[in-house]
Amino acid sequence: MNFWETITGSDLTRDWKAFEARAEALPGDYRAAWGQIIAHLFPYGDFTGRNLMPILDGALGLLEETASDGQSIHEVLGDDIPGFCAALAGGQGARTYRDRWREQLNRNVARKLGRLGG
Repeated sequence: MNFWETITGSDLTRDWKAFEARAEALPGDYRAAWGQIIAHLFPYGDFTGRNLMPILDGALGLLEETASDGQSIHEVLGDDIPGFCAALAGGQGARTYRDRWREQLNRNVARKLGRLGG
C-alpha cells in the first residue's frame, strides 16, 4: 500500500469490492449472515475501518470454507451473531468507537475543568 492509497482510501474501496464479490458467491443464508456480521462489526472499527479489514477477511473466509463443506449457517455461527462479532473484535470488553470518543471527551472536559479550577 502506498501513501496515496492510504490517504485516499482507494485500497479500502478495492478490498471492499473484493469482499462483496466473494460474498455474492455464497448461498443466500450465508450472504444474510455476512450482512449481519458487517453490521455488528462496524462499531468496533476505527475512523476509516482499516482495522476491521483483516477481521472481515477472516470471517468471510470462514463462511466460504464452511459453505463449501456443506455446513448450515446455524452450525457455524449459532444463534448469537452479535456475540460472535464481539469475540472476533476482541471479546465482550472490546472498545467500540463510542467508547473511544466518550473517553476522549471525558479527558478533554477534565482538562478544561482543571484549567478553570486551578
